Order: sequence, then C-alpha cells, then structure tokens
Amino acid sequence: MSVFLKQFWEFLKVRKKWWLGPIIGMLLLLGLLLVFTQGSALAPFIYTLF
Repeated sequence: MSVFLKQFWEFLKVRKKWWLGPIIGMLLLLGLLLVFTQGSALAPFIYTLF
C-alpha cells in the first residue's frame, strides 16, 4: 500500500495534477462512510444521499 501511495504522490508532483488529490480523498471518505455505516441504523439515511 505504501508503494502505491508513494507512486501516486510522485505522479501528482511530476504531472502537476493537484486537483486529483481532493477528489481521491473525498472518494475514500465516502467509501469508508459506506463501509462503517453498513450495518448500523444510519444506513438508510446515508443511502438516500446517493
């Protein structure tokens, strides 16, 4: 995993694709939110957002 993050960071630095950082971060946060609320009572409310 750390190799992937290192290569991704190098890609962002070399290619000047700084706008990809926030997009990837938000996708990861949304994915974690869905995974952690999957079995809880909040799940129906989270799924209505999508």
